[in-house]
Amino acid sequence: MNIWVILIEMVAFAAIFTTVIFVYYLGDRKYSPVSIHNYPPDIQAEYFKTHEKVDVSYRSKNVLLTKGFGVLLFTGILLACAWIAGARTFWQGFLLAFGLMAWIGVYDTCFLDWVLFANLPMFRLEGTEHMDKAYHQKWFHVKGMLFPGIIFALIPAALVGWLVTAIR
Repeated sequence: MNIWVILIEMVAFAAIFTTVIFVYYLGDRKYSPVSIHNYPPDIQAEYFKTHEKVDVSYRSKNVLLTKGFGVLLFTGILLACAWIAGARTFWQGFLLAFGLMAWIGVYDTCFLDWVLFANLPMFRLEGTEHMDKAYHQKWFHVKGMLFPGIIFALIPAALVGWLVTAIR
């Protein structure tokens, strides 16, 4: 596999991921609790003081549907990346996909969460706009990247590895 292709795929994956996030938060969607499970607990608590409380556990229907859609979306993107990079075995597909998922986890945490999420009003939930300190919780995002983020990354990586083997 060509390292330059992989580096280009890293940039493209970050661009696609960023686009998906921004499209997801357009319009009235930012005022709904659809993705509130991604927010720190103190922001959730403040939001639920003035809005209907929803289940934010990882077993809730909303979270399972969101994460399930993410697995399918990432598997498709990562399978294309593996194919373009020339992966021919399970381990090549798995390692490429897992590496790209680890990369996107670091990118998401260090840039999207720490810089954009913390500072752009479009990511502030209604009624929590005043909570600057809560939106700048770096450790919350690092913990989320490590667990369940790493576990989440294993699923599309394994699917990509299997699909590479099945297709080739």
